[in-house]
Amino acid sequence: MKRENLAPGVFLNTLDAQKFNRCRITIRFQYPACRETATASAVLPLVLERCCADYPDMTLLSRRLAKLYGADLSVDNSTNGANRVLTVSVTGIKDEFALEGEDLTAEYADLVFGVAFRPYLVNGRFDEEALAIERGKLRQQLQAEVNDKRLYCVRQARRRFFGDSLAGVERDGYLEEVDGVTPQLLTQVYEEMLCRASIEVTAIGAKDETVRRLLLAALEGRKRDWQAPLPGVFMPRRQPDHQVETMDMVQAKLCLLFTAGRCTGAQEIAASRLAMALYGGSVTSRLFLNVREKQSLCYYCFAVPEAQKGLMVVTAGIQRENAERTKEEILRQWKEVCRGEFTDGALEDARRALINAYRELTDNPSGLESWYTARAMAGITRSPEDEIAMVAALTRDDVIASANKLTPDTFYLMEGTAEHDEEEEPDHAD
Repeated sequence: MKRENLAPGVFLNTLDAQKFNRCRITIRFQYPACRETATASAVLPLVLERCCADYPDMTLLSRRLAKLYGADLSVDNSTNGANRVLTVSVTGIKDEFALEGEDLTAEYADLVFGVAFRPYLVNGRFDEEALAIERGKLRQQLQAEVNDKRLYCVRQARRRFFGDSLAGVERDGYLEEVDGVTPQLLTQVYEEMLCRASIEVTAIGAKDETVRRLLLAALEGRKRDWQAPLPGVFMPRRQPDHQVETMDMVQAKLCLLFTAGRCTGAQEIAASRLAMALYGGSVTSRLFLNVREKQSLCYYCFAVPEAQKGLMVVTAGIQRENAERTKEEILRQWKEVCRGEFTDGALEDARRALINAYRELTDNPSGLESWYTARAMAGITRSPEDEIAMVAALTRDDVIASANKLTPDTFYLMEGTAEHDEEEEPDHAD
């Protein structure tokens, strides 16, 4: 991938990717999280996705996308450590497949930059009517959080873990603040983002020069006071925190957070991912085979890493009477990994699963773009092939050493009180 620094805090990443018949152009705005404006920041992508100055309503924008051979436009909100990330992307067919020889790169770039830099405003502010609709959608989303018990349990555990730190600022904002997001506040948050965010533009399968030209045009005349993104968040180790919440349901939910308590390098992160894959990352992992299959203690049980926060998150769906036993077995399985009590065959199964996951990222422009842009924002230039080579070279000792750097921190249990069984949730493998 080619990377250019076009202006302070503005970068253009380009990749030819000849094997695809589709192209993708993505803009990622990354800026420090702020508790006071979290809810407005959550509403912002919803409003931006509706329309822009060039296509001032949803119908016109949809017609434009249809005319561009059914191109896909999305605006998303995410977090990266203590930073927020707003992503605007468009995916469509490559120039060479245009039926009438259109310059599709120019069309796609103009559209994605228009949505990001030229929003539809009324008297210099976001439209109140559109904002009211999106506030309602966000309100419903926040109110419905508790209905997804597994997700709710994980979020409650994370809230306990991060507390009032910037990494704990809610990605989707706060229910009690939704109605307070006014056109003036939303416009202020948007303008501050344009001014202060680092801007990563990634073009895959598109004409580099065209994207560069239109990006510079979108930035022309804009005041920039770029602020570097905040570094990764690593909470200090502490005595394990135990919390129990009771809800009206049968199937209990258990979430365990393990923390490294410090920053780790590239090889250590790779070793940590392999250890987690061995432990709970697939249908051949210890959690799946031992806790779910052999002992039938849970409906699902798996582990996922969060490298930017030095975390491993373990979740399980269980019967409430099995809560303590399941927790003990989850911890026992981790201790055995830390002691190296696993076969070479199990290690190789985990290695293959992790390598295959990296290879799958290269099968489509979206996966490839997400890979490169995420690493570019972290100052890393490794390709998926580089990561595969690193994983392939990891030894048993590397995995054991990495596992021993993670310790249990937060235990969050949601106990059920309902009398009737609820539908069993799908396995992680599904």
